[in-house]
Amino acid sequence: MTEDTTKPLKFYTTNELADLLKMNVQVIARKLQSGELVGYKLGKDWRVTETDLMTWLDRCSNRHRQNPGELVVSRFMKNGKIDALPVQRKKRVYILEHILRQFELNRIYTEKEVNETITRFHDDYCRVRREFIMEKMMNRKNGKYRRIASYRFTG
Repeated sequence: MTEDTTKPLKFYTTNELADLLKMNVQVIARKLQSGELVGYKLGKDWRVTETDLMTWLDRCSNRHRQNPGELVVSRFMKNGKIDALPVQRKKRVYILEHILRQFELNRIYTEKEVNETITRFHDDYCRVRREFIMEKMMNRKNGKYRRIASYRFTG
């Protein structure tokens, strides 16, 4: 005889979640309607599985708070590409650093290799290359590029 070790599925109503989390019922309902909290609408009320509740709580945890650089990159990046470089220098540096991380230290790159890597993130590879040089993130000598080892990332 085998024992069934699977845990039965537990559902919470919006009222139960509000009581459990010490939140207003309408706040819970708005989070469900917006899709921030995954749930199932059955009749007039929502149901949330214990697993979906724990996933949402984990996502809201301060353990996952992004650093400022990650936050800027996530705001400017759409579908893996950056449409436009930010005007504000500090934000632009975060974006440049994100792209710069794709280049290995102590490796010499041809201009074509640099362009191909940059193009994965932003179409204006000439501008990004110039920004790398101006920000002293990379140096260029005889058409060859190298990431500067002494550059310290801000984000």
